[in-house]
Amino acid sequence: MPKRAGGIKEAALAAKAWPFVEARALLARLGDTPPAKGYVLFETGYGPSGLPHIGTFGEVVRTTMVRRAFTLLSDIPTRLFAFSDDMDGLRKVPDNVPNKAMLGEFLGRPLTAIPDPFGTHESFGHHNNARLRAFLDQFGFDYEFQSATDWYMSGRFDAALLRVLACYDEVIEVILPTLGAERRATYSPFLPVCAKTGRVLQVPVIARDLTAGTIVYEDETGELVETPVTGGHCKLQWKADWAMRWYALAVDYEMAGKDLIDSVTLSSRVCRHLGGQPPLNSIYELFLDQNGEKISKSKGNGLAVEDWLRYAPAESLAYFMYQKPKSAKRLYFDIIPKMVDDYYTSLASFATQSLPAQLENPVWHVHSGRPPQAESLPSFSLVLNLASVCHAEDAAVLWHYLSRYRPGVTPESSPALAALVDFAIRYYHERVKPALRYRAPTPVEAAALAELANCLATLPADSSAETIQTTIYEVGKRHPGLGDLRAWFQTLYQVLLGQEQGPRMGSFVALYGLAESVTLIRAALSPAPATT
Repeated sequence: MPKRAGGIKEAALAAKAWPFVEARALLARLGDTPPAKGYVLFETGYGPSGLPHIGTFGEVVRTTMVRRAFTLLSDIPTRLFAFSDDMDGLRKVPDNVPNKAMLGEFLGRPLTAIPDPFGTHESFGHHNNARLRAFLDQFGFDYEFQSATDWYMSGRFDAALLRVLACYDEVIEVILPTLGAERRATYSPFLPVCAKTGRVLQVPVIARDLTAGTIVYEDETGELVETPVTGGHCKLQWKADWAMRWYALAVDYEMAGKDLIDSVTLSSRVCRHLGGQPPLNSIYELFLDQNGEKISKSKGNGLAVEDWLRYAPAESLAYFMYQKPKSAKRLYFDIIPKMVDDYYTSLASFATQSLPAQLENPVWHVHSGRPPQAESLPSFSLVLNLASVCHAEDAAVLWHYLSRYRPGVTPESSPALAALVDFAIRYYHERVKPALRYRAPTPVEAAALAELANCLATLPADSSAETIQTTIYEVGKRHPGLGDLRAWFQTLYQVLLGQEQGPRMGSFVALYGLAESVTLIRAALSPAPATT
């Protein structure tokens, strides 16, 4: 097998970053002989029954990271299929779509044969496929979109479907023991598409004709119907469908969520019965919402792609996806600012790192080995808190402070900062402002705040963030009644910012301005005017 030469290959062979671990496992699995098809096939699957959510896209991001790592270890060509199971019958109406009553009239029909409730595409399946592709295109992924409807209707699955028919008994023996008694009585791997209603039927198969390539089933009216298993007249139950796809396409690598472990095992067994080799599967943990519950497309309790990209750059989402895929993580709005800051911190360190360290840096994987040059930026959290304190309505307010903090900076000279400013204003108005809860200081806190205002007022106007931070620390130490320093900073966040968490205060004061910060503190110490 041809291998890449040079120092980067040696570094990749030793890298502990999980995409390289996965890539080395795949290379070992392939052995010394490249696949007969001439390339290594990576696949991600997508069920477009509900609107896309970030967990779905995480598969593509992570699979792309493994694919890129693999290219450092081998010269075998690779391809990535993003496969949509869009011929599935609609089982229930998702909660987070318009025109739900209309959709309810089409239950059981293939997703690509149901009108689009959004009114923008030829079908519901096409609409959700477009949402998937739009996300992938924003990242510039090198992928090939594949539609189950196209594969079934075009006949490209015909040979594999006839193979399933030939191995019908073996497939049944694998799957039946996993089903309940009622489902076992009617189960068939083939789901006929009813010529009368267009519905995908889960009905018993009465007879099979391998020579003719047909099955006989009893339709919903009790009539016996003979239909080919090819040409889109039938589709497969999804576990058998997954196995058939692995067999037909000779898939080499595919990820799956922890909730699909049993399905991976069953589909692998079915694939082997068909005469294929199941792909190397990597199991990842599921994303949870802010309440610790599994994210669901139909419930709509997670973040949509548009939600994240409304408040943060796309690279920060890829950075989040990179983090510990085998550990469960909560995915909700409050995590966005931290991921933005962590991404830019990693990007800033990349240029000065050794080659082995760069391969361990998440931004190498986020940018497929070609991270851009980092700009010098204040943290997103800092800009966000500035927007909060200024009650910023437009970017000009923040640029007034930013240009003073960093002379000469403009939206044109720092497009990344310009984007952060716009994101911060939007996030503040839509996510932070509605939740602000200021509180009055206790007498002990008021005394400390008054001293802090006086100390800041005496500092030179050009004092560094470190000098200001030290001053804040020292004031807190002189007031033991506050508790520890953590409690002191909690006081600053709650009284001055109306939040439970906040920025590094020295950096914030340096950005906001000493005089402005003194005014902010003294305003918090003044009793609110009486209202009538």
